[in-house]
Amino acid sequence: MTDQSAELEWRDGRVPVSTRFDDPYYSLDNGLAETRHVFLAGNDLPARFADGFHIAELGFGTGLNLLCALSAFRAAGPPGRLHFTSFEAFPMQADDMIAAQAGFPELAAIAAELAPQWQAGARHFETPDLTFTLVQGDARETLPHWSGKADAWFLDGFSPAKNPELWGEALMMQVARHTAPGGTAATYTAAGHVRRALAAGGFAVTRIPGFGRKRHMTRATL
Repeated sequence: MTDQSAELEWRDGRVPVSTRFDDPYYSLDNGLAETRHVFLAGNDLPARFADGFHIAELGFGTGLNLLCALSAFRAAGPPGRLHFTSFEAFPMQADDMIAAQAGFPELAAIAAELAPQWQAGARHFETPDLTFTLVQGDARETLPHWSGKADAWFLDGFSPAKNPELWGEALMMQVARHTAPGGTAATYTAAGHVRRALAAGGFAVTRIPGFGRKRHMTRATL
């Protein structure tokens, strides 16, 4: 399994960088603020949260988006449970995930709560307010076989220039096919071919202000 695990190095001792894709796992400026801007606000969250709300994600990475979404879900206070399904070809080792999450003290309590799951190698687990599933493998092969439909997608693969596999038209059409009516998708990239691929899948695509040094990002609604 080691060849299917993430390969990384640490920039400035604090930001994990994929050596396979030569790309950081999150913004060098402020990864948590980026997640809130791109994936929460980009999907009109937390306003849309409700019992059973389902987030799906391409690229689990450090697990930061999960922690951030669960924190926002708890703060919003809807009854019931958040569903979170992530598709990841190269999962991080538990110790690396935990080290990366330690860079966000605001999420320390949730990180500590879920750390035993990562240490146990869990790919599916349930807590009183979360149902989590990690689907390991190439999303181009695994997503077509998924039976679920997401209310919101976090499209968080590495840069389209460095990880084109996660941004192709065929995969974006699968994302659309696995989106609930009225569902949304958001991503930090505003690359034209990504927006065209989402549009080909049936999304209404808009370009909105990005985070930090990124002038634009993409929001899509089915």
